[in-house]
Amino acid sequence: MTFIKITEQDSNYNHLEKMTLNELLTNINNEDKTVAFAVEKSLPQIEPLTAKVVEKLKNGGRLFYIGAGTSGRLGILDASECPPTFGVPHELVVGLIAGGDFAIRKAVEFAEDSTTQGWEDLQKFSISKNDIVIGLAASGTTPYVVSTLKKCHENNILTGCITCNKKSPLAEVSQFPIEVMVGPEFVTGSSRMKAGTAQKMVLNIISTATMIQLGKVKGNKMVDMQLSNHKLVERGEKMLITELNIDQKTASELLQKYGNVRNVLLNFKK
Repeated sequence: MTFIKITEQDSNYNHLEKMTLNELLTNINNEDKTVAFAVEKSLPQIEPLTAKVVEKLKNGGRLFYIGAGTSGRLGILDASECPPTFGVPHELVVGLIAGGDFAIRKAVEFAEDSTTQGWEDLQKFSISKNDIVIGLAASGTTPYVVSTLKKCHENNILTGCITCNKKSPLAEVSQFPIEVMVGPEFVTGSSRMKAGTAQKMVLNIISTATMIQLGKVKGNKMVDMQLSNHKLVERGEKMLITELNIDQKTASELLQKYGNVRNVLLNFKK
């Protein structure tokens, strides 16, 4: 079967430069509306991969995201938000991008074309079969990502992927592929748009569901969040005021004493 990159197919719209500003905004928004439905269709693929992530992390393993360009940046974003949101160590969820940290802000030419660097990047973290690796590539063809998952397979490391093309080379080397079919982009080939949005949504689903399964949420509250700014301190105080029926001053003192909401709830005695 011939592999066709739907993400590279011609846009459903033409003469974009002749559209009014309102037409541009409306049409882009109309395309974006379709993304959540595409993700919904992929839930049967998302669930088994998430279950494996939960299993690995419960048993002391780590989750790695690896990608290039927009995909790599999205993985790093999701990984970097786990510690402050759920109070987990920075080493638990790790995002890697072709070209290294410099590539987070500026494109590194041809970094995504390497067939060896991805595995070398993982080696710096002493990757093992206790861990799980999710490859991120809208096209499903990025050599940096595909070659890395191949090496993971050779070393008995569990893998998944998030891509926006069916039956891609990346999906073929992934044990738990997720394929979100968002169709052609508004600007032909600009996969930072719908494909990027889809990947972000799936990453949110995987990491949030995983952290809840790991016990990092109580009720619907982020009780393990790091109190790293005034907004989060205030949020923590409100949780305690509601949960313990105490005043703001007492909540503030308890947070300062115990460090986070969960510790207060575990230690508070009226």
